[in-house]
Amino acid sequence: MSSVPSRDELKAKLNLETSRIHWHDLQTYFARGQVVRVAPELDILEVAAELASDNKTRFQQWMQESKVGDVAADLAQAWYDRNAELWAVVIAPWVLVQDRSGRVLH
Repeated sequence: MSSVPSRDELKAKLNLETSRIHWHDLQTYFARGQVVRVAPELDILEVAAELASDNKTRFQQWMQESKVGDVAADLAQAWYDRNAELWAVVIAPWVLVQDRSGRVLH
């Protein structure tokens, strides 16, 4: 009997670990380069599951499409200025964050 969780089981587990957090509370992780931005159109649980499964191909595709990646300095500043509340899930050592506020930084 396999102890490896199914994709649905993994996503259910990750869903329990997903929460809202303010950007100010993530400053230490951001300073360490451990925060990963997830575009609002993606399912953060799907991204977390792919990261947990070490799916490099899928991650590279999302990165090329600018849907997953580092938090740019201007975006970090905008989030800091309004202490944005973000959705977050931890896949150690990474913290995936997603802004679902509907605000777009130009």
